[in-house]
Amino acid sequence: MPLSDIQDRIAKEETRVGRDVGSTHLIAVSKVQPVERVVAVLEEGHRVFGENKVQEAAGKWPDLKAQFKGVELHLIGPLQSNKTRQAMGLFDVIHSVDRPKLARAIARISDEEGHCPKLFIQVNTGEEAQKAGIMPDDLDAFVVECRALSLPIVGLMCIPPVEEEPSLHFALLAKMARRNGLDQLSMGMSSDFERAIAQGATHVRVGSAIFGDRDYG
Repeated sequence: MPLSDIQDRIAKEETRVGRDVGSTHLIAVSKVQPVERVVAVLEEGHRVFGENKVQEAAGKWPDLKAQFKGVELHLIGPLQSNKTRQAMGLFDVIHSVDRPKLARAIARISDEEGHCPKLFIQVNTGEEAQKAGIMPDDLDAFVVECRALSLPIVGLMCIPPVEEEPSLHFALLAKMARRNGLDQLSMGMSSDFERAIAQGATHVRVGSAIFGDRDYG
């Protein structure tokens, strides 16, 4: 599906639910996509992209950033503590802060390097054992801890369970964000981004609907 079609669908949903057109940031998720597909979207003028893995981003984006000015790169996958410094040098925004150890590592490196990407806390709204994210009951205390470390927490992120209605999880994330004075919500993917916008998403993460199916072979 062309990028313009996704942008049109976002604008229509913003209008339908009474939000300002353009209030939702479209993150084009370029993980495991051939470079030529990524370049095609860059040539259309899009500049906000998401990657799941630090190593893949490191092999792809420095050259692309040099070629296309104004790229904003988001890490949307889990972040291993030993990749923290590299991630903070590569990404403008990290969506997957999910545990105290990682928060402390980011704070320490931020002090050493003198800069820090914008940060989202990932919440495991479905309380799934296999999924990353802070548990809902632990969120408020974790926000307090992150703020005590002077981390630039801007919002919350979630990935709903595949077998459950995502709108319920989006609404829960929005409620938790309001309670903690956070106004940015990273939620919604190719299959459900319109429902996420209806619940207040400020960032939607759309990959296959823009680039086509991924080839993991």
